[in-house]
Amino acid sequence: MGNPWLALTPGDDPAERIRQVGHAHEQFLAGKQRPDRMRAIVADSWARSAAWIGADTTAPIELADADLEAYRSAHPLARVMPIFRDLLGGLAEDGDHILAVCDAHGRLLWVEGHPSTLRGAASMNFVPGARWDEAHAGTNAPGTALAVDHALQIFATEHFTHPVQQWTCAAAPVHDPATGRLLGAIDVTGGDHLANPHSLALVRATALAAEAFLRGSEPPREQPVVTALGRDEAMLTIGGKRIRLGRRHSELLVLLTVHPEGRTGDQLGFDLYGDDVNPVTVRAELSRLRRILGPELLDSRPYRLRAPVEVDFGTVTRLLEHGRVAEALSAYPGALLPTSDAPGVVRLRRRIDDRLRGAVLLARDRRLLQTWLSSPWGADDLQMWEAYAALAPTDPIAARRVAELHREYAFCNVRATST
Repeated sequence: MGNPWLALTPGDDPAERIRQVGHAHEQFLAGKQRPDRMRAIVADSWARSAAWIGADTTAPIELADADLEAYRSAHPLARVMPIFRDLLGGLAEDGDHILAVCDAHGRLLWVEGHPSTLRGAASMNFVPGARWDEAHAGTNAPGTALAVDHALQIFATEHFTHPVQQWTCAAAPVHDPATGRLLGAIDVTGGDHLANPHSLALVRATALAAEAFLRGSEPPREQPVVTALGRDEAMLTIGGKRIRLGRRHSELLVLLTVHPEGRTGDQLGFDLYGDDVNPVTVRAELSRLRRILGPELLDSRPYRLRAPVEVDFGTVTRLLEHGRVAEALSAYPGALLPTSDAPGVVRLRRRIDDRLRGAVLLARDRRLLQTWLSSPWGADDLQMWEAYAALAPTDPIAARRVAELHREYAFCNVRATST
């Protein structure tokens, strides 16, 4: 089986592949959901893109001038731009390629290359400040790399929108090494010759080099860090090491972080199991967790953390408390331990989700609503779709999605009533 992230396999004729994929694109736009001979990663991306935009859409420009400069100068990826330019800048200067860097929402922060190449890219709004996630620009390497969190190539007619199909690109996501949070993506865009294993390996190596630099340049942390949003098992960073905790230990640690005053074994048991609590099981789990954390961090009688612990969901809450809704949403990769059914975690998860959702709804900001609706947890949120449709009354996609969800929920209600 070939590498699914590469656009071409050995022996492929690029011109013939462009023709085949172009025909598949026509079939897809005509209503065929899974065209023949398509890479699954591209077919899935087309389906996501078609839910938002048409095939002749041009990416919108969201930031410009002073707003763009202020935003990107404060962005974490600004610190690694010298690495990007050192490793990929030669390509950007040859007149055939463009170096681009975007944030985690697909906003292009830097787009660099030969002036003639940049002029061609500007005709499709591939410029700093433009929004190139799939919801706004369709299938493309940086936007799709963000969507699937993996390095990949997008070749010519694999792009969803027609204006972009003369280009080929390779991109890789970049993460915060301390938390694993997605920071953005690094991209190289050019001609069909980019569809080779070397370009993909190069952008991936560049992303890894940037992450290594960020890891080495971080100031020493005075406290442990717990990452539990958008993941079923929490990640604990302590003493320079990253430890992936099991499900019960993840739940226990999260519960302890929100009760700095401490909890008895019975209280933790109720938070974990509800009325079906077994004190022996709780003590055993706490004993195992203590061996992981060490006695210098986990105390007993009551059970409590002996040092402050930084938690990612605490960051979201603090940002909301200061009215920084856009930053809170950017720092939110998903629900707290989403598969946990521990009563204490479920209550905390609902409180965080409801608070963030309410703040986004209250803000009445199209960009925030689009970000929420393009996320896995927000795609079927009828109230949010209605709020977005009210702000964008001429958007046919919003109106269609509201109508679809009304029909789906009405059908579910009928089925529930009949049973």
